[in-house]
Amino acid sequence: MTLLDRIKAGRLPDHVALIMDGNGRWAKARGLPRFAGHRAGADAAERLIRFAGDRIGLKHLTLFAFSSENWSRPADEVEFLMDLLQEFIEAKREELVEAGVCLHVAGDVAELPAPLRETVKRVVSATAGGSKMHLTIALNYGGRQDLVRACRRIAEDVEAGRLASGDIDEESVAARLHTAGIPDPDLVVRTSGEYRLSNFLLWQSAYAELHFSDLHWPDFTPHELLRAIEVFQGRDRRFGGLGGG
Repeated sequence: MTLLDRIKAGRLPDHVALIMDGNGRWAKARGLPRFAGHRAGADAAERLIRFAGDRIGLKHLTLFAFSSENWSRPADEVEFLMDLLQEFIEAKREELVEAGVCLHVAGDVAELPAPLRETVKRVVSATAGGSKMHLTIALNYGGRQDLVRACRRIAEDVEAGRLASGDIDEESVAARLHTAGIPDPDLVVRTSGEYRLSNFLLWQSAYAELHFSDLHWPDFTPHELLRAIEVFQGRDRRFGGLGGG
């Protein structure tokens, strides 16, 4: 039995989130410009999306593509990333539609360049009917900013009389996050040997299993994703209770 067969025979995570780190370090190790690393990272993302949906059968996949802190990078690198994201999302439109993948973008889209905003709007609309897999791209996203946004919306609803302060609970917050309607991640994977969430899905990852890989993102293959899920399947998820141990 192959690793893929063993994984599919076990308990699959409903939602896997990936922090795609290490494009620049991958390029530097090969004497290449950082731009080449980002291009290789986009190719790796394409492979993982296709494999996760077609071969594994994951229902929810989230990719951390550009954080709200990434604007502090050099202007030419930011411009390249914006263009690369627009190219990637537009190029995958028909493939996503045919594969039954519904695209969602989590983050402050209003701050993105106009061409990218329009591409996002067009592809999200085109894929809205997809039911095989829900793909979320975290774009201009920050976990703390997400929570602040939810708090502001709650405050507005209380002020307008749409919500009583005594009725504010976890569901109230979750319903106002960028990921409203999407199940919390079961498994969060980060590449490139870093051991932190870096402001990614802070609320949503409260009970996620974490997996860290030393590989830079462009080297993170579908087989490595299977290995991460295999580790996940061996975890005892107790959610504060006693679990099975």
